[in-house]
Amino acid sequence: MNEVQRQNILYLLKILKVLKDIFIKYKSVIRFVVLFLGSYLLLSVLYSFYLKISINSGYFPDYFTNLVARQSAAILETLGYNTILFENHAREGVYLTIKETSTVNIVEGCNSISVIILFVSFVIAFAEKFKKTFLFLLVGMVLVYVVNLIRISILVIALYKYPQHQEVLHSVVFPAIIYGMVFLLWIAWVRMLNPKSEE
Repeated sequence: MNEVQRQNILYLLKILKVLKDIFIKYKSVIRFVVLFLGSYLLLSVLYSFYLKISINSGYFPDYFTNLVARQSAAILETLGYNTILFENHAREGVYLTIKETSTVNIVEGCNSISVIILFVSFVIAFAEKFKKTFLFLLVGMVLVYVVNLIRISILVIALYKYPQHQEVLHSVVFPAIIYGMVFLLWIAWVRMLNPKSEE
């Protein structure tokens, strides 16, 4: 082994030592990132697979989006609004019309599954005991789903009553509701893991 090769090996060993020190120092951060990204990618791939196989399910555009449209319509009917649902293949969604004047197109992105995947990935990245994590995930997913149904129902009513504010309602206010809910659940989860953080 010549001197240049020996110097390169020593240099490589120094780099490996620095990387090892960084890994030890930031082990919890690296664990979080790996678990979060791994969970998010895995669940996103599974969801993409679900969307591909749901094309022939008989529900347009997919089962969950169709279910969200029907459940939102049921909430509006309970509140006394006359609703009509019909498929819009050109815009790849289900139109939810209230009193034959205000229409909302419920597309795949409205079914809250992508938001639930984001929520689940974060909780898994901070996972603790299985039972505690599983119960929080279950309660959190149900809450996000229900809040999404209420959000869509209120959006339809708001657009019916205030059509001039469509852009701000659809693009700012109502996305803030669902993401705000997820953020609050994340805070609750972190506080459950570390009760002393409340002091």
